[in-house]
Amino acid sequence: MKIARHSQIIKLINEYDIETQEELAEKLNKSGFRVTQATVSRDIRELGLTKTAVRDGHSRYIVTRSEEQELGSKYIHVLKTAFVSMDTAQNLLVIKTVSGMAMAAAAALDDMNWSEIVGCIAGDNTIMCAARSADEAILVMAKLKKMLDEDSLK
Repeated sequence: MKIARHSQIIKLINEYDIETQEELAEKLNKSGFRVTQATVSRDIRELGLTKTAVRDGHSRYIVTRSEEQELGSKYIHVLKTAFVSMDTAQNLLVIKTVSGMAMAAAAALDDMNWSEIVGCIAGDNTIMCAARSADEAILVMAKLKKMLDEDSLK
């Protein structure tokens, strides 16, 4: 649940100008995560979020550059934790995950911004990942396999 919540926080702060912990808690609650301000405070600290100035004297939470690099390893961790199996069907990569982890894994895949991936749709334990072509679906599958195998060697 924590990994999925962290993925949602990153998604929300990238989508909205969130200025306060209360705003973030509200958005998380609307997204289906039941959180308190104390939980949000801990999550902000664990994710290493900082505030930056934006227009009209307001501020917003951001992920700092070094944290973005750390998030890459967090995304790998999410994918590795969730992953069960994968297969292609034309230009679709179908990824099976542990029950309840598909949305977090799909968010991680989307946030990795691989050019071959058009987008991902997740259920409870299955991700449909659309690639631009059948060849690119195979390429994404190979990249994922390599990434998951390399991570297991560390």
